Amino acid sequence: MGKVIAIANQKGGVGKTTTSINLAAALAILEYKVLLIDADPQANATSGIGIDPESIKLSIYESIIDDRETSDIILKTGTPNLDLIPAHIDLVGAEIEMINLPDREKMMRKAINKVRENYDFIIIDCAPSLGLITVNALAAADSVIIPVQCEYFALEGLGKLLNTIKIVQTHINQDLAIEGVLLTMYDSRLRLANQVIEDVRNHFQDIVFDTVIYRNTKLGEAPSFGESIIVYDVASRGAVNYLNLAREVLQRNNMTEMSNEEKTINTDNIEYE
Repeated sequence: MGKVIAIANQKGGVGKTTTSINLAAALAILEYKVLLIDADPQANATSGIGIDPESIKLSIYESIIDDRETSDIILKTGTPNLDLIPAHIDLVGAEIEMINLPDREKMMRKAINKVRENYDFIIIDCAPSLGLITVNALAAADSVIIPVQCEYFALEGLGKLLNTIKIVQTHINQDLAIEGVLLTMYDSRLRLANQVIEDVRNHFQDIVFDTVIYRNTKLGEAPSFGESIIVYDVASRGAVNYLNLAREVLQRNNMTEMSNEEKTINTDNIEYE
């Protein structure tokens, strides 16, 4: 049965969608069956993986509101082993429609459980909010990855997210765990970025991923071509970072055995922009 990982942080612009797309693609390239779920009305994960949101007829909205069969909504992507449940702007109204429904916090879990056995990993790209859709994602997930930007307001709002996770653990999903805190948009030239990394590692300790996602031009370019960084430029620093994150996720879940030399990709001969 596939592991469900939500990528969540109510602060916008921290790399949630970038992480969702590229972690999913990296795991798929490593020959794991992966389902990417776009749970953000902006549908950036949908367009970023090469699907035009305006062209889709069924989305996560129909799955959780109209109880459509999840298998009818899944789309193939251009990456082998990677499927997508797309989002649409209609998802904006879903929270209002869900308010009076029974078990409203568990509707996404119900949809996911219908196809969970078909995948090794299910990655959920959450919206930058702590609304009912995000709570649904946390209720459906086994764990959550929290992207944290290496900038001044890095820890702003994290307390609210951690409190929401605690509430979900207490009342809805007691098995929800924190997969890890992921440091993103890192620029080694900036003293502040290095200070943020030190502060986050001191505060969160072992739950911080060893992998750090560097600022990378190619990471910003790839979505405009509807491609993951793995497909767009596998030799870029961004691709190497996300392949290393995928390997670390596999290690944390005891899904691979590697020597210390194999735990990260050797980047000595790769030139970065």
